Amino acid sequence: MIRRRDVLGAGAAALAAPRFANAQASAGRVLKFVPQANLTSLDPIWTTANVTRNHAWLVYDVLYGMDASFQPQPQMAAGHTVEDDGKRIAITLRSGLKFHDGEPVRASDCVASLKRWMKRNSNGQKLEPLVEELAALDDTRLQFRLKRPFPRLFDALANPSNPAAFIMPARIAATDPYQQIRETVGSGPFRFLANEYNSGSFAAYARNPDYQPVASGTPSLTAGPKVAYFDRVEWHIITDPATASAALQNGEIDW
Repeated sequence: MIRRRDVLGAGAAALAAPRFANAQASAGRVLKFVPQANLTSLDPIWTTANVTRNHAWLVYDVLYGMDASFQPQPQMAAGHTVEDDGKRIAITLRSGLKFHDGEPVRASDCVASLKRWMKRNSNGQKLEPLVEELAALDDTRLQFRLKRPFPRLFDALANPSNPAAFIMPARIAATDPYQQIRETVGSGPFRFLANEYNSGSFAAYARNPDYQPVASGTPSLTAGPKVAYFDRVEWHIITDPATASAALQNGEIDW
């Protein structure tokens, strides 16, 4: 039986430990995967397509992940403080976070990403009217000032439902939330290889050598250390189930 939490957990763990066919023995550290649908959109905020969400868990990271007990856990965040009876929340980023273009992850990137996310996510849409101010205090800290407490703030930030609160560079997150982004740059365990992308046929990802998994905890749903065991992940778009099954049996794909 395939459960929803298993599917989400696999994506969040960056395809860390699947059971797959024997192609891996000869393919080295490359995982050849067939997604359930064609990857037509690369913007996980603009669309609610599950295939784009799964793509995004490879490329992006979030401030808080959700564990299998549905409890939010720090991911990009090192921690937070709550003051003024729950109306002032400051979140501190982990040190050493980098985007795939080499730029450090700054609090301003998180602010821009969350403002775009709030326009499209149902939890964010409930949160947005209560936000007096969402701003970067400095490069490593962002702060919510709320009109009244929002007890489920961290649940909302960690919620894996589409669209999740993925963090992008501010220049990309400045895109109108009702328009698709034109560049795929995250800080997650894999880099998207735009030069190899061919919608309807192929997508590829390379391990991000600068990615620093959370130092403690256990991988659980979208929380915990995300360890990339593969140097490269390939998505082969095979829409016909019989063809995909034959490729699996012949060892041409792994999963």
